[in-house]
Amino acid sequence: MSDRGDLHIKGRVLAGPDDVRDELWVVDGRVTYTRPSRPGGESATVEGWVLPGLVDAHCHVGLDQQGPVDEATSEKQALTEREAGALLLRDAGSPSDTRWIDDREDLPRIIRAGRHIARTKRYIRNYAHEIEPGDLAAYVRREAVRGDGWVKLVGDWIDRSEGDLAPSWPRWALEEAVAAAHEEGARVTAHCFAENSLRDLVEAGIDCIEHATGLTEETVPLFAERGIPIVPTLINTATFPKLAAGGMKYPRWSRHMLRLHERRYETVRAAWEAGVPVFAGTDAGGSLAHGQVAAEVAELVTAGIPAVDAVSAASWGARRWLGRPGLEEGAPADLLVFAEDPRADVRVLGDPRHVVLRGRVVR
Repeated sequence: MSDRGDLHIKGRVLAGPDDVRDELWVVDGRVTYTRPSRPGGESATVEGWVLPGLVDAHCHVGLDQQGPVDEATSEKQALTEREAGALLLRDAGSPSDTRWIDDREDLPRIIRAGRHIARTKRYIRNYAHEIEPGDLAAYVRREAVRGDGWVKLVGDWIDRSEGDLAPSWPRWALEEAVAAAHEEGARVTAHCFAENSLRDLVEAGIDCIEHATGLTEETVPLFAERGIPIVPTLINTATFPKLAAGGMKYPRWSRHMLRLHERRYETVRAAWEAGVPVFAGTDAGGSLAHGQVAAEVAELVTAGIPAVDAVSAASWGARRWLGRPGLEEGAPADLLVFAEDPRADVRVLGDPRHVVLRGRVVR
């Protein structure tokens, strides 16, 4: 890893959709647009197109298919994200304590949602607190204190008695839980595949929905009116046919998953066209590999979102939503340098020329 030193970046600095500058400097690990005066030395200079460090708004550090992982595996996951240019991670549920990562200057920043909260025997084994509705508010309050301003619910999952996706929580429990989180200063998000779990979550005051494959022409306007963001995780929903093929014990569920998959792009495009905020997240860390945020941005474009908005969904727009700085004066120098303009071809995001993390060139 490079030592921290002055760095001069020339080219096109994409600080926002309408904020494009010709150069910036990195001094003492922070961004400045004022040429530094350093007696006896010059800044190292690189050239290219500059973006804030990318954001994976839905991933899981400290988790794999079996549940919690050790620190060495968590470190490898975080390093993989760093190498891909994802320097800010919204960890959407993990049973592992990864706070030690905060002390590492060479690893991405993580915004944690604590551990998943699910209905008893209605989620992946070893992932979540599995509880009943009467305990939901108490567990939400607990995870709100443990997290970094977010709590993650499992809003729906297969109900084996019905053989299909079904809501996990009654409306009253959701209302109590969201109110408890908000009292603790936290926002609530929920895993949702199905259609019939969304209205209760919206009416209860939910702050975000993950996956959101069940959005319809009836619920999209509700999301738009209330400004509720979605994180579609399209590279995850691409796996639905494989899941459906392995779940033929529940044919209703399998057919339902295939229908959700078939209209996934249409769903995301309709939400974006209606004004629903859309952000890029991969769902890496369970069964999916880390380091794929560029592929998720490309999927958003395939769904019909313009390239500049898809880039924003993983950079300046996502950072603003999460309350983290981008390339403002004095911000920590977490940035990427590309050979070409990623707004012209988002595939460029998959090959950063340089990765700068807190002022150090790490790639």
